[in-house]
Amino acid sequence: MNTTQNTAEQSTTDTAARPAPTVWPTLLAHDAPALIDFLVDTVGFERTAVYEDAGKVAHAQLDWPEGGGIMLGSYDPEEKDGWTLEPGTLGAYVVTDHVDALYERLTAPGSGVRILMEIKDQPYGNREFAITDPEGNKWSFGPYRGEPRR
Repeated sequence: MNTTQNTAEQSTTDTAARPAPTVWPTLLAHDAPALIDFLVDTVGFERTAVYEDAGKVAHAQLDWPEGGGIMLGSYDPEEKDGWTLEPGTLGAYVVTDHVDALYERLTAPGSGVRILMEIKDQPYGNREFAITDPEGNKWSFGPYRGEPRR
C-alpha cells in the first residue's frame, strides 16, 4: 500500500472502472446454514443464492454490499477431490467505507462476535479490525481498496 496516500481520502474513481469481481474466495463449513446466517444476519453479507442437495449446502453465494463476495458450501470429509478445504482455514480482507460503524455493530453487546484485532489505525495508513466466524475463519475489515491498476 502506498503509505503516502490516506485511504479515507482515496478516490473511488480509482476503482470505478474495474470489472465486476471474477475472483471468488471459497470456503467450506461444518454447519454451512449457520455460517450463512452469521455472515448475513450479523456481519452484513447479502444472501444471493443458496442451493441445497440432500440437506447440505451444495453452493451458496454471499455478496458484500460494497462489492465482491464469497462462495461456500457444506464440508464433506468423504470428498477426496483435491479441492476440499478444511473448515476454518479462510482468511479474507473485506473492503468497507463504513469500518467504524461496522466495528460498533459487531462489538455491540449480544452480537456474539469474537474480535481478533480491535479497530486501529495502522502505520501503513489503513484503519481496520478483525473477527473470527463460528467456523474459525478470519475476517479483516477496512477501507483500503488496493492499488489502482496501471
